[in-house]
Amino acid sequence: MADQKVALITGASSGIGAATAVHFAKLGYKLAICGRNSAALAETATHCLEANDKLSADNVLQLSGDMSVEKDCEDAVKKAVEKFNRLDVLIPCAGILTTGPLETMSMDEYDHLMNINCRSIILLMKLCTPHLIETKGNIVNVSSVTGLRAFPGVLSYCISKSAVDQLTRCSALELAPKGVRVNAVNPGVIITHCHKRAGMTEEAYAKFLEHSKTTHALGRPGTADEVAKAIAFLASDDASFITGVTLPVDGGRGIMCPR
Repeated sequence: MADQKVALITGASSGIGAATAVHFAKLGYKLAICGRNSAALAETATHCLEANDKLSADNVLQLSGDMSVEKDCEDAVKKAVEKFNRLDVLIPCAGILTTGPLETMSMDEYDHLMNINCRSIILLMKLCTPHLIETKGNIVNVSSVTGLRAFPGVLSYCISKSAVDQLTRCSALELAPKGVRVNAVNPGVIITHCHKRAGMTEEAYAKFLEHSKTTHALGRPGTADEVAKAIAFLASDDASFITGVTLPVDGGRGIMCPR
């Protein structure tokens, strides 16, 4: 059990962030959960309380905010620490996906994606580091198989995730002497709303998931719960000698080659 430990999770209103919040609730963490959709965030909070009857509503702090807004990042960290008087784990899950080739990509869209997928993580890590040093805590970033492998049509997204991987490695070296570990998970195709929010139709998404059976060695896409459990391992004392790792949680997607 992680009694009294506190985790700050962004992007917690859906997908991997929501699943991670619920899983950490099961493990006994007190939670500060952040998301743009207040109603969906409240639903995540309810699921967290249902997952562990030892948690009270006072143990799950809901923080509405947009991680592309610097003040919202600052407020999230400030309110989490004010509420619980400590911070043990930062898990920045907020992220967006955009599609399109280099020749037609919008630079405004690129800037917005990088702001959420990379810049906000750097800021959150910077803000949380003093508190994590106090608790000898750790950070688990959420990257992607696209940070490790190249894919056409998602150039901006690939760049943002490869940046998160390098951020993870560099900060791990900087913070190791201070007792703070930094790791990342690199999911493959995970069943969430991410692709549909990027503009994929229901029909196209169904075909994409079917195709994923052939692009993942284990023959299927993954679930958000599977990623959440990997995050929990990296955040736990079981991973006390692991830092600077970008861990594929991808059903073998990252090691496959065309034949």
